[in-house]
Amino acid sequence: MTSNLKFGLEDHQTLGFKKHDHGLCVDHALEAAEAKCAEMGLRLTPVRRKVLELLLQKHRALGAYAILDMLREAGFGSQPPVAYRALDFLSEHGFVHKIERLNAFVACAHPGENHSPAFMICRLCDAVAETQSTPARGELGKAARAAGFQIEKTVVEAEGVCPDCLDKTDA
Repeated sequence: MTSNLKFGLEDHQTLGFKKHDHGLCVDHALEAAEAKCAEMGLRLTPVRRKVLELLLQKHRALGAYAILDMLREAGFGSQPPVAYRALDFLSEHGFVHKIERLNAFVACAHPGENHSPAFMICRLCDAVAETQSTPARGELGKAARAAGFQIEKTVVEAEGVCPDCLDKTDA
């Protein structure tokens, strides 16, 4: 079962632009993070959990300083290393992804799965949707194999307009 189905979505749909039970989405992602940490012997400290929870609740990409402001409001301190250490841990273990174009972070829509994410970023509202990609099997993969290159990581970010913003411009 893919995590898309856990969130009540059909396979291959992207989470960020679809209507769904957001509370259930947050709960499942936190449960998946806690289970993966327990399985791997990792510590999901209170500040790491709070950063993940904030990203899940906002359902959009947030910069480190915005996260730091929210952590401060929640009583977790105000020094930048607090946020950066939590984001490094969460990113290293696949609970969040860095959106390079926005220099921001988004909670993983497929927690607990080994996958190659691709992101669709709305140029009007900065909403981000995650889907899965298979760059090693596509044209990039063919070119890499022909060059004798082994792909270890890709960052795929597409910029466009999300359905909500499209609806607003059509009105």
